This record gives sequence, structure tokens and C-alpha cells, in this order.
Amino acid sequence: MLRLILPLLFCATAVSAECQLALALAADVSRSIDAVDYAIQTEGMADALNDPAIRKAILSPEGEVALAVYFWSGQGQQDMVQDWVILDGPEAIDRVIWTLRGTARPDTRLATALGEALVFGAGVMAAAPPCDRRVLDVAGDGRNNAGISVRTAYARADFGDVVVNALAVGEHELDLSRYFRDEVIRGPGAFVELAPRQVDYPSAIRRKLLRELEGPKIGVLGRPTRAENRKT
Repeated sequence: MLRLILPLLFCATAVSAECQLALALAADVSRSIDAVDYAIQTEGMADALNDPAIRKAILSPEGEVALAVYFWSGQGQQDMVQDWVILDGPEAIDRVIWTLRGTARPDTRLATALGEALVFGAGVMAAAPPCDRRVLDVAGDGRNNAGISVRTAYARADFGDVVVNALAVGEHELDLSRYFRDEVIRGPGAFVELAPRQVDYPSAIRRKLLRELEGPKIGVLGRPTRAENRKT
């Protein structure tokens, strides 16, 4: 009997160690993000990863979480802050937090090239470890105003099964959450989280990460977005 039980236990352990989520965080550092906004944004991400509920969700026995972070602004201005890392323990999460808090704000003030940020994100997701779900989380405080359009980005890059969610910081532009909902998000269960002001970013990113870590609810799918309609 022991010979039968041990292989079953080994299989259960192997399954639990598989990656359940590859999550890339893309943060807007364009010219509308001043020094105060930048500090709120980076500290907000770091504090969210340090939140007990989020750490518990990341370290869930249901499977591992892979994380990457990049900052984006104008044309050709996308910087990897954190390459893909498996968050397989508290120390791995802490290292990402230290990296975020130690990353200096870019000196150059550039426009909002959201389309190019998405194309870059498609490449980041293509390099992700094999995981059950793949999610690109794009935060921004404005519409695309430089480089290729969001529509062109989706036509040009292969996103495959990647779900794109968004965090809209609505302090500078009206109806920004609608723009992100109609033009940017894609995939089953995709959603927009709203931070009405920059100071609301920390609580918004915490809510968003919890929702992404929990995964889509069974039987609940997001409505098709314009981006998806264009690809069908």
C-alpha cells in the first residue's frame, strides 16, 4: 500500500507547484506623472505586494505566481524594472518590493505612447514562464497621444490568450475609464479598475491585484471588447 500512496503524494505536490498566473505590471511614467505621482505609484505597488491578503494569495498552495514589471512613457521608452521572477516565497516578494522602491524616476518627460507600451507588453508576455493564466496589467492616466494607436497595437502584436486589464487614473482626463474599457482591455473577464485621483492609486492597485490573483469567477466572463471584435 505504501508504494501506491507515495507516487500519489508526489503527483499532488508536483501539480501544486505549477505556475497558476504570469502577471506583468505596466506603469505609466509619462510627463503627466510628476515626482509626487511617481512616489505614490511606486510606493502603492510596493505596499500592495506587502499587503498580508495579497501575499497570502501569491503564496497560495494552488500554484505559483510569476511577476514582471515595466515602466512606459513615449515612443521607444519602455524599461524593464523587474524581469520575470517566480514569487515562490516571502523573500522573493520582498526582493521585488525593494526593487520597486529603489527604482529612480526617469529623467526624460515624454508623451503617452500607450499603443507601443502594449506591443512591448506582448513581448514581455511571450517571454513569461509557462502558466495557466497570463495577464497584462496596464496602468495609465491618459489616452494614447504618441506613436501607434491602441487599435494598431492589437493588430500588430500577437497577444494569444493574454488577458489585458487596466487601471485608469482619472485625475487628468474625463471618461478615461470608458476609454480603457472600450479600447484597451481584452480577453475573458478583462476589467478596468478606477483610481479617481492619483492619491487613490494605492487602494486601486491593491483591489486590482487581489482580483487578478483570485482569477475569473466560474461562469462570469467579461463582455467582448472592441479589441477582441477587431480580431474575430
